[in-house]
Amino acid sequence: MNNSEIAKKIVAIIGTDNISYMTHCATRLRFNLKDDSKVSLSQLDQVEGVLKAQNKNGQLQVIIGAKVTGVFEELQKIVDISDDIVVENKELKKNVLSRVIEAISGCFGPIIPVLIGCGMIKSVTAILTTFNLISSTSETFQIFSLIGDLLFYFFPFFLAVSAAKKFKTNEFLAVALAAALMYPTIMNGAASAAETGISSLSFFGLPILLVNYKSTIIPIILSVWVMSYVYKFVNRLIPDMFKVLFVPMIVLFIMVPFELIVIGPFGSYVGQWIAQAVSWLYSTNGVIGAFLFGTFRPLLIILGMHYAITPINTQLIAEYGYSVISPANLTGNLAQAGAGLAVFFLLKNKVEKGTALTSGLTALFGVTEPVMFGFNLKYKKPMIFAMLGGGIGAAYINFFGGGATAIILPGLLALPTYIADSYIHIIIGISISIAFAFLGTLIFGISQPEDTLMDSQESNLRLAEKNKKISILQPVQGQVVPLCDVPDEVFSTKTLGDGFAIIPTEGKVFAPFDGTISMVFPTKHALGIESDTGVELLIHIGLDTVNLGGKGFETFVSEGDSIEKGQLLVEFDLAEIDKHKLNSIVSIVVTNVEDYSNFSYSNELDKLTLNLG
Repeated sequence: MNNSEIAKKIVAIIGTDNISYMTHCATRLRFNLKDDSKVSLSQLDQVEGVLKAQNKNGQLQVIIGAKVTGVFEELQKIVDISDDIVVENKELKKNVLSRVIEAISGCFGPIIPVLIGCGMIKSVTAILTTFNLISSTSETFQIFSLIGDLLFYFFPFFLAVSAAKKFKTNEFLAVALAAALMYPTIMNGAASAAETGISSLSFFGLPILLVNYKSTIIPIILSVWVMSYVYKFVNRLIPDMFKVLFVPMIVLFIMVPFELIVIGPFGSYVGQWIAQAVSWLYSTNGVIGAFLFGTFRPLLIILGMHYAITPINTQLIAEYGYSVISPANLTGNLAQAGAGLAVFFLLKNKVEKGTALTSGLTALFGVTEPVMFGFNLKYKKPMIFAMLGGGIGAAYINFFGGGATAIILPGLLALPTYIADSYIHIIIGISISIAFAFLGTLIFGISQPEDTLMDSQESNLRLAEKNKKISILQPVQGQVVPLCDVPDEVFSTKTLGDGFAIIPTEGKVFAPFDGTISMVFPTKHALGIESDTGVELLIHIGLDTVNLGGKGFETFVSEGDSIEKGQLLVEFDLAEIDKHKLNSIVSIVVTNVEDYSNFSYSNELDKLTLNLG
C-alpha cells in the first residue's frame, strides 16, 4: 500500500470533519480530534502500513515509522483545514543564509558524480591539447569537448530534477521549466543579440530578455522552488477530476513567463551591475579591486553571474594585450582546489575521501564546480578559506603588475598565458592562494564537531562475521535499561524494532559506530543512523519532546553526513525537558531488526554489544 492509500484509509476511519489539528513527529502522525469516541483504534491498527494507534495525552497517535513524512504529505492533500492548524514540523533556528546554502548543496548532491565525470574529461582534454597530443581543430577534440560539456551546457536540466526532489514537487514540470530556459528561441536569440540588436521579446507588453542560460544555476533552482508552492496551490484548487487536464497547464502558464521575465533576467541585470562595479574598483585601486573580486568571485559563480565579467576581460586584452582582472579567476579556482584537498585529508568516509580528492585535482585544472558545490560549500569553512585565499593571491599578483594575455580555462595549464613584473610573482600568488585555503581548512576543520572522548584511531568497533557481534560506544551517558521499561507502548512493545533505552545523566548523544546519518528530524529530538555494516538505529530523545519544537536541542550533523564513532551528534537540555514535565529517557531502536534471525544486547564492563544472529 502506498503513502496515498494509507493516508486515505486513515482519514476514512478518523473522519475529515473530526480533525481540528494535525502534525507529525519522527515516527507517528498526531491528531487533535473534535470527538475521540468516533475513532476505532482497532480499525486503525488493521490499516496496512500502520504499526499501532493509541490515544495519549489527549491526542490520537498513529504510528507509521519511517514513512511518516510521506504519509503526512498525502494527508495534507486530503484534509481541507486551514493552514494555521495543519502543522508540518520545519527546521527551526536556522538563518536564511544557512538554509540557502543547504538548499543549493542539496540540489547539487545527486549530480556530483556526473559533475566530476564531466570535469575530469574537461581536464584531460586540456592536458591533451596543451601537450599537442590532439589538435583543438580535430574531430576527436570535438567529441572530448562534447562529453566534457554535457552537464555544464545542460545544467538547468540536471538541476531541475534534483531541485524538484529537494523541494518535493513534480519533476517533469521542473524539467519543463529548464526546457523553457534552454529553448532555441531564447538561446539562439541570446547568441545573435549583438548582430541583430534584438535583446528581448515582448509578452503582453512585458520584456523577456534573451539570456544564455546554459551554465546557470540559480535561475532554475529558484524557479523550481517557486513552482513547488504554485503547484501545491493550483493542485489544491482544482477538483480531482480536472487535475490532469488543468494543473500542468495552469502551472506552466504561470511559471514559464514568470521565470523568463523575472527570475532568469534578474541574474543578468545584477551581473551587469557587478561587472561595472568590478571595473570601477580595478580602475580606482587595483589591489583592493583584485582582493574583492578574487574573494567574492565564487559567489558570482554560484549565482551564475561570473560570465558578466568576460566582456571586460575581452575588451582589456583587445586594447592593452592583457587583462588585470583575469588573475583573480586563476587564484580563485586554485584556492578552491586547495580547500578541497584539505577536505580530503579531513574526511573519514572512504567514498567521500575519494570523491573529494578527484574534485580537488579537477579544480587544479580549472573546473571548480565539483569541489565547490560538493564539498567546500557544503562544509562552509573550506568555502570561506578558499574565498579569502583567492582574494589574497589575486591582490598579490595585481600589486606586481599581473595579468593574463588570453581568455582560457583558469587552471594550472593556463599558467603560460599569465604575466607579471617577474613571473615568480605569478607562482608566489597562486601558492599563497592554495596554501592559505589548504592550511586554513586543515586547521579549522569542516564544521563536523568531533567528540574528544573517543579517538577515532583507537575506535574499538569490530564486526565478527561468524557471530555478528558489534561492539558499540554507548551513545548517551546514563543507565542502560531494557526497551520494555520505556513508558510508551510504541517502544516498550517493540513496534518499531528491538533495542534498549538509556536514562540519561548528560544531555549529549554520540555516534555509537562509524556510519551515515539517514535522518535528522526537524525538531532535533530524533535521528536515524546506519552503520557501515548495515545496522539501522533510531535514536529518540525523550517522550513527546516533539512538542518542544526544537527548544533545548542542538544538532551537529545533517542527513547524508558521514559520522565516526564517538562523534558528537546532538546536545539536549535535560533541565528544559524536565521543566515541561516530559520524560527524558532515550530510546535506541534497531529499526531493521527483521534483517536478522535474532537480536540481543549485552552491557558488561561499560561495553555495549549488539548480538545480531
